[in-house]
Amino acid sequence: MEYRVPYADTDQMGVVYYANYLVYFERVRNEFLRDLGLTYREMESRGWGLPVVQAHVDYRSPAFYDDLLSIRARVTRATALRITIHCEVLRGDTMLATGWTEHIFVDLKTRRPRRVDQETLALVSTGLS
Repeated sequence: MEYRVPYADTDQMGVVYYANYLVYFERVRNEFLRDLGLTYREMESRGWGLPVVQAHVDYRSPAFYDDLLSIRARVTRATALRITIHCEVLRGDTMLATGWTEHIFVDLKTRRPRRVDQETLALVSTGLS
């Protein structure tokens, strides 16, 4: 997805605040899953959630106010209980940040880990690379 950095994402120096990269990861993850045919709304209607259990970001170069960013996502691991999504944030050809989020499937009623069905696992696995 493409994203233009608004002033609200930056600090006083016009540099994107470091924690916003995790917000960017969430935005691209939502769009990525939607492109696979699985929205958070659909997951919740099936009775399960996908909370983050780990997150990691490697910062390489800063992004600034009004930069046009390309944000990419891909699944690097998928099991019936967990998925890992790798993300990249670029400005043109310059890699600004890379990282990943790990998620666990949970039952929304019990808030306990829950194995997803084979259909959902197959859908998520189509994003594996």
